[in-house]
Amino acid sequence: MAEQRLIADEMTERLAELAPLALEVIDESESHRGHAGYRDGGQSHFRIRMTSPAFAGLTRLQRHRLVHATLGDIVPRIHALALELEAA
Repeated sequence: MAEQRLIADEMTERLAELAPLALEVIDESESHRGHAGYRDGGQSHFRIRMTSPAFAGLTRLQRHRLVHATLGDIVPRIHALALELEAA
């Protein structure tokens, strides 16, 4: 049986495209146990903290849209995504 790939690892790989100077992908699923969208095994609620030169000159909304576009088909597979994005 193939090992299940972690969504956090997929996110990290895709976000590398934005040349982050700092990147944290945190699975916060366990703190949402019993809430909407929680799944056994986690991988439902994430927080991304990232600093990247790709965000320079972009508004907060534009930064969020860029991250969502970069993550692509990962976003519909999770329940919640919190973003803390800083320009380098």
